[in-house]
Amino acid sequence: MTSIIPRVTAAPRLYRAIVSTSDLLTRLRIESAFVGSVAHAAWLGEPIDEDAPLDVLVLMSSPQKNQLAMMASNRGFEVVREELEATEELDLVPLMFRDQERNVRVHVLLATNALYGRMVSSASAAELAGGPQIRVVGAADLALLLTVGGDDRSIAVRDALLASGPDVIDRTAFNQRLVSLGLSDMVVSE
Repeated sequence: MTSIIPRVTAAPRLYRAIVSTSDLLTRLRIESAFVGSVAHAAWLGEPIDEDAPLDVLVLMSSPQKNQLAMMASNRGFEVVREELEATEELDLVPLMFRDQERNVRVHVLLATNALYGRMVSSASAAELAGGPQIRVVGAADLALLLTVGGDDRSIAVRDALLASGPDVIDRTAFNQRLVSLGLSDMVVSE
């Protein structure tokens, strides 16, 4: 696989939210990788969907959730205690990045299994247009998440990603991975 460095283009408010989220997690020394709309934009070369939340997968323990929430509330994010308590069992820290244009929802998802942990550890650097580098899940990991997501939009995005060619995703290796995870019924045609 070649070392393609994806590029993320974002509207100003989303740009500010991405930079702030990345900065917050870096300051807390929490290893992370953007998934969802940011990863879609990076690997497919599209701007981020204006209405989509930002999703970031992190390697941290559940006890660190409160530290993250406290630090976030001091760095431009709104943390609603009731939302945090309601998501306790979901391994999710719901944040709202406060922005003068319009707030941006940020979902911090704890990598609670080996598969997600590996996705964070093997994340790719991406260039944030006009800003710092961030980390996004690899193209094959994004395709896997989209395959498991299973809705029509996810499958369409996955198919576009798989059509990017072998420099982005090795289809044979991708299918072998699906089989190894017990998802042989989701193998995609070559």
